[in-house]
Amino acid sequence: MTVTQPDVSVIIGAYEAMPYLIECLSSVEAQTIGPERIEVIAVDDGSTDGTGEYLEEFAARAPMHVLVIRQENSGGPSGPRNVGLGKASGRYVFFLDADDRLGPEALERMVAMADRAGTDVVLGKVEGVNRSAPKSMWGKTVERTDVYSSNIKFTLSAQKLFRRELLDRHGMRFDESLFTGEDALFTMEAYLRANGVSVVADHTCYYLVGRDDGKHVTKSGGYTLRFDSARALMHLIAELVPAGCRRDQLMVRPFLVTLLPQFGPKFATDSEEIRRHKLELAKPLMDAYWTEGVAQRLKVHERLRLHLVAEQRADLLLDVVQFVKAKKQAAALLERKGRRVYLAYPHFRDRAAGIPDAVYLAEPREARAFPGYREGGVDTFVRRAVRKARRVLTSREVRPAA
Repeated sequence: MTVTQPDVSVIIGAYEAMPYLIECLSSVEAQTIGPERIEVIAVDDGSTDGTGEYLEEFAARAPMHVLVIRQENSGGPSGPRNVGLGKASGRYVFFLDADDRLGPEALERMVAMADRAGTDVVLGKVEGVNRSAPKSMWGKTVERTDVYSSNIKFTLSAQKLFRRELLDRHGMRFDESLFTGEDALFTMEAYLRANGVSVVADHTCYYLVGRDDGKHVTKSGGYTLRFDSARALMHLIAELVPAGCRRDQLMVRPFLVTLLPQFGPKFATDSEEIRRHKLELAKPLMDAYWTEGVAQRLKVHERLRLHLVAEQRADLLLDVVQFVKAKKQAAALLERKGRRVYLAYPHFRDRAAGIPDAVYLAEPREARAFPGYREGGVDTFVRRAVRKARRVLTSREVRPAA
């Protein structure tokens, strides 16, 4: 008897997941793709709340094939996902967290998209339930894109459809040494190695559920783990993308999402010892990966804080953090007939501080909010000079010989 390969392996790592697991598994059972096209691999990571027992009850009655694996607690989500990935036989895999749930038709639509477009990763629209969810990448459904041409770098959670052949070819697994950000590392690598990425934006495929018991994994862990996560992601990007514009474009993500929050409002209430430690942890990352190309892609207050982190100026940084924490609006100074907008955050043109004016210069997307700004005028003189030079060269080329 020939066993048909399932289209998708749904991998569920579960730890202390009750009662959220009930709706999670119901959403799998309700999928329209058809039970013969799905396999479920559920790994109970040492739960004590009945999670394992409920998984076994589900396996006994579910219309699709369900494999339940029970193991001692591994300490994080990477281990169970890797165990599940090692058992998967589907053409695609989908990582479903046990406290979240799938939207109706999610797997059917995502598999159809991957088959139609020939892409290796498919993002399905995510909505938050009692928690926030990424939004900037759901503007429209896109059959084929990549990490450079879209905002997908700002959704690096593992809840995507991945072509299993891609993962196997590159030996991709979740890094079990990381206790936060392991999914960002995995997903970014998939984006970079993929033969195209698709976005299903016209149907909610995934509901990201906020737990009210404080056990959600993203809420746990100390600040040192965030630096571990940033370091790993920056290293991966540097390893796979040559230095230059594209690398800078991707580096924005770990700088903005992982590193910068360590120098946000909480920095103002941190002890002096913790502040010093955070700067020490950040220094090698700033030395290795902070570039002008990354800085130009940030808002002024973001760029200013990271500039001061790079310079290890804790005293000035604290002033800026307190200013931002108070939600003050920096005064705008328009120069060059409105063609330049400087935002006067603390220590602007303070000789003792010695911070370059360029750090305070708003890029066009931020400067547009200020009346009087004249976009595109900064390099007008240069463009005129180039046009004049071209005219001179052209006239010389067409001038008749004497």
